Amino acid sequence: MSLALRLASLSIAFSLGGFFFIVGHAVDHAPDPAWLMPPEASWVNHSTLIAWWLTWFGWIDVLLPVAIVLTAIAIRFPAWRSRATFAIIQLLIAWQSTDLFQRFFARPRRLDWVVKHESSFSYPSSHTAVAATLYLVLAVFAARSTLPGRAWISAALALLALGIMWSRLDLGAHYLTDIAGGLLLGGAIVAALAACWPTNVFEGRAPTTLE
Repeated sequence: MSLALRLASLSIAFSLGGFFFIVGHAVDHAPDPAWLMPPEASWVNHSTLIAWWLTWFGWIDVLLPVAIVLTAIAIRFPAWRSRATFAIIQLLIAWQSTDLFQRFFARPRRLDWVVKHESSFSYPSSHTAVAATLYLVLAVFAARSTLPGRAWISAALALLALGIMWSRLDLGAHYLTDIAGGLLLGGAIVAALAACWPTNVFEGRAPTTLE
């Protein structure tokens, strides 16, 4: 990656990180603004079963097998090694950093949860950060490959990421600003890691097959 691209990625990372802290300090220890609460309340508990299944894709029960598969791909297929390793590392960073920032901002959860009440704090949404750093990035990798059906694979991964974000609202597990915070943090992580990565993982096309 050229120096100009690295500097651009760092600039994006700092900008997104700055907005992340601005939103966090605006909402910590408080619910969303009054004008946002009625629409947010109206989004809860409409397709609960679907939302519940989608939200599992942001928990360790699914993320661990995904990480194992990515590790196997990194070991077995050299052409995909850099992208798979990139995805694993940013997933770990997102997972740990959201836990850290949730404790830092200490924003209480919503009171209108359905299905499961989680004990962690609310801002940012760890599910959204994972969706942004893992599933959306994998969607980009798929789109920039020459794999058969790459458009369908990429679209499915992108829809999964969006579905995970939606599920947190449908279950009443997060405020809309938590979702925004997760996106900002996830984007900052992707940009920062891309700036430090030895190669440009978003440049060029991966091989047609895993070989």
